[in-house]
Amino acid sequence: MIGSLIYSRILKVFVLKIALWLLAVALTACSTDRVSTAPTKQQQSGEAMVVTANPLASKAGADVLAAGGSAVDAAIAIEAVLSLVEPQSSGLAGGGFLVHFDNDTNSLSVYDGRETAPQSAEADRFLLSDGSKMGYLDAKHSGLSTGVPGAISMLSLAHQDHGRLPWADLFGAAKQHASEGFQVSPRLHGMIQRFGKYLPKETKDGPTDAWEYFHTEDGEPLSIGHLLRNPEYAAALELIAADPRNFYTGKLAAEIVAEVNTAPRAGGMTLDDLAKFSAVKRNALCAPYRDMQLCGPPPPSSWLAVAMTMGILEKLDGFSSAGVEDPNNWALFGEAQRLAYSDRDRYVADAEQVMVPVGGLLHPDYLALRASQISTSKAESSVKHGDPWSFTNAIPEAAGVDATNDVAGTTHFVVVDQQGDVVSMTASVESIFGSARMVGGMFLNNQLTDFSFLPVDEQGAAIANAVASGKRPRSSMSPTILLDAEGEFKMATGSPGGNSIIAYTAKTLVGVMEWGLTPQQAVDLPNLVGRGDTVRIEKDRASTNLIEGLRDYGFEVKESAGENSGLSVVIKNEDGSLEGGVDPRREGTIEIVF
Repeated sequence: MIGSLIYSRILKVFVLKIALWLLAVALTACSTDRVSTAPTKQQQSGEAMVVTANPLASKAGADVLAAGGSAVDAAIAIEAVLSLVEPQSSGLAGGGFLVHFDNDTNSLSVYDGRETAPQSAEADRFLLSDGSKMGYLDAKHSGLSTGVPGAISMLSLAHQDHGRLPWADLFGAAKQHASEGFQVSPRLHGMIQRFGKYLPKETKDGPTDAWEYFHTEDGEPLSIGHLLRNPEYAAALELIAADPRNFYTGKLAAEIVAEVNTAPRAGGMTLDDLAKFSAVKRNALCAPYRDMQLCGPPPPSSWLAVAMTMGILEKLDGFSSAGVEDPNNWALFGEAQRLAYSDRDRYVADAEQVMVPVGGLLHPDYLALRASQISTSKAESSVKHGDPWSFTNAIPEAAGVDATNDVAGTTHFVVVDQQGDVVSMTASVESIFGSARMVGGMFLNNQLTDFSFLPVDEQGAAIANAVASGKRPRSSMSPTILLDAEGEFKMATGSPGGNSIIAYTAKTLVGVMEWGLTPQQAVDLPNLVGRGDTVRIEKDRASTNLIEGLRDYGFEVKESAGENSGLSVVIKNEDGSLEGGVDPRREGTIEIVF
């Protein structure tokens, strides 16, 4: 079913692999920096899998697993490569969320690497002198947009807990590709063609590094297959590999601060902002689904909207047995999304700075109430946020009408290692090529444009996702892990795509768990996004019958020419084997390791 999108590689003959593994255990038994080498459940098959949006990244992760690395080790190698070869989507000067499943203990952890606003940030950060909102591109291509990057700190924190190979050994593939060059892929070429014209070409508009990096001396976009070298990135990786704190102090940190504070629209970041940054290990946020547990990151991630969508559908229990073939099933999926999005847009923000009614939003009675607002025969003309506060013991906190832009520039990948540990990770620089400012061959993020540009709504009510000092902007990133009734790993999924991440991720869960599809079949389904008063459907993948069925249900349907998803999915079958799905809308591949 996956066909040519899977590059399956048998890295070791099974018997030889087991022999080598046993030898490695013997040689490292006395090492104090290794995790337990006791056999685990997944080692019965020895199968591991990597699914990423780029073949070079997938290979880098698989090579780390083949060398005895953990899922976290592979994630570090993968993100280091993606930062180079997919800079339109994510990077080490960005941030992300990593959900980890420990197969020995059936436990989940979340590593929060979301960027933070510098201490100088105030609520009017993206307002002009007359009180109006700054234009998006002006905000994006500025120092104002860059939050203190969280990716390195997050990966380092996860490695301290779950790494098997030395940190310094995980950057070899990225350093090699940076030094020797990598071929510009069709997707990267297309991004340069489409969006390169917006990059600053003159210093009056901002630093011109990105323009010069992506264009020939004649001003032409780099062609497909062009061998692109990035020695600055290789040098930065040397520093990071030696010590992850080198990113937050010393030469790299000084260069980041200088770039962020370059005119026009300097950002006010300081060396102290960088030095004090630390990623956070959090408990996973989990919600019951059927007899299973659906888990992901707590706010400022918007993952709870994925859980709400699935919880509303479960309470509704309205799907027909026709599954994917019934347009009405798709319509109900769209209505559940609309309800979840309306609550997410109103309430979700950095829970360390504002009150977020998480318990109310996921309360089974609240989900049942929201499900009761869905008709199985007719769409609601408009959908409003609910009152989750009444399902909590907290004093309600008013939240204004949100005014946040949410632009797609993200990646997602899944790793399952030979021990059965799992990483589901979403990473981002926010918009395409981030802030368009570069340090050490990396693109600085523009994640602070994920805040609401307005601090209050038209009625003067404070917007939950407004800018504040030290605050993490709300994120749509929603890496997901599903556990079965016994608490064992069942499925990992996630996607890039801005605010549509929630819809894309939920689609794979519905496809696999409700409609009985394989991971690849679920990924291949048309993307449907129900948010606000419009339902968007991917017209080139949707049948006429489906589109007309949505209209018959009463939706205002927008036929989308394409959706910017990049889904990566892995499930564990009943026999313990792994099965993956990779998004044909990007350049992803699946690697299998024995």
